[in-house]
Amino acid sequence: MGTDTQLRFDQEAIKQYSQTNQEPSWFLEQRIAALALTQTLELPKLEKTKIDKWNIDQFHPFQTEASVETIAELAEIVKELVDVQGVSSLLIQKNASVIYKQVADELKAEGVIFTDLATALREHGELVQKYMHTAVKADEHRLVALHAAACNGGTFLYVPKNVEVKVPVQAIYQVAGNDSLIAPHVVIIAEANSRVTYVDSFVNGEGSNMVASSVVEAFVGSNALVQVASVHSVSDQVHDYSFRRAVVEQDGRIEWILGEMNDGNTVAGNESILKGKGSTADTKSITIGTGKQRSNLTSKVQHYGTHTDSQMLSKGVMTDEAVAILNGITKIEKGAEKANGEQAENILMLSEKARGDANPILLIDEDDVTAGHAASVGRVSEESLYYLMSRGIERRQAERLVIIGFLDPVVAEIPIEGVKDRLRQAIERKLG
Repeated sequence: MGTDTQLRFDQEAIKQYSQTNQEPSWFLEQRIAALALTQTLELPKLEKTKIDKWNIDQFHPFQTEASVETIAELAEIVKELVDVQGVSSLLIQKNASVIYKQVADELKAEGVIFTDLATALREHGELVQKYMHTAVKADEHRLVALHAAACNGGTFLYVPKNVEVKVPVQAIYQVAGNDSLIAPHVVIIAEANSRVTYVDSFVNGEGSNMVASSVVEAFVGSNALVQVASVHSVSDQVHDYSFRRAVVEQDGRIEWILGEMNDGNTVAGNESILKGKGSTADTKSITIGTGKQRSNLTSKVQHYGTHTDSQMLSKGVMTDEAVAILNGITKIEKGAEKANGEQAENILMLSEKARGDANPILLIDEDDVTAGHAASVGRVSEESLYYLMSRGIERRQAERLVIIGFLDPVVAEIPIEGVKDRLRQAIERKLG
């Protein structure tokens, strides 16, 4: 049994929010069932990270906000992320309200659905019900149950067969105000032979004691390609919990590009399930730890299909008294013949008091496979610094250049210039 959770919302608050949004009865039932689970489920057991004293449930989940008519009316921190030239489909959520939304006419004409979760539940309820909480189940642990009960928005993206979405779609999530919550649930469905890139960003406004709780479920059809790029850059006033999972069918491919750039405590779990023959996954992630920040970041791939392939690259930079746990898990199931799984976790230490643990894990139940891992934890190479300094670059600038080069394999993959620039700004800020 879990420890009783004293929530700041109850069943009546959930019902009122659900009725206001005209949610179908099955979804309200899921919420109520998840609320009960919050009293019985344990917190996830995380490697070398205790979160029982973190803020996991002290928030008010259903704070509504006024919508805006134009991008010019948005907060500056949000406007910086919007690529006006490069993105024509955009959704912006603040706390429990979608405050801005635009969808390209071309997408509508091709049968693509890109909308907020509340609208999808009203207009495409059967399709949402078929997929939602089937990859990330509400009863996995207490954090997911809390998310399922208090979910206050999110994105629904559906791409029909043989449709290629050539321009990325973007969502921005902002949490603001004391004791506030942003809890978006993202469902991505890419049918056979389709292509799509989804990019999201998490930021915050003024406030204290805030929580971000997000779930992404991606379903990649046969020979489909889904790219998910996500940058979380919130302050030390926000506890951030994110869980992402993709299920990939035959010859499908999932690509994750993740920037965990928060200043506050963070738990992130990212998983790809290679279900079909020839399915592939590529995961790239970076993090920078500062202050007394605590982060636990896990990337995992499960191989079920034959001839599957996975690549994982995680990079971290630790300074001050920050602590980060980077877990890489490759699980090759019995019967996944000819599978290949490669992973690498690399951490740079910039302070005597900082700590970074790189934990590569291979779990192999099949003989006819290839797998490998690499891990390193160390300081900036003195040889690299000497080379740069010998060309007239002072030491601090040389360190900065080495670190940026260390992180660039992930940064360069971000497909929206505004988000890429924001990530680079976050790197510069965290490196001082």
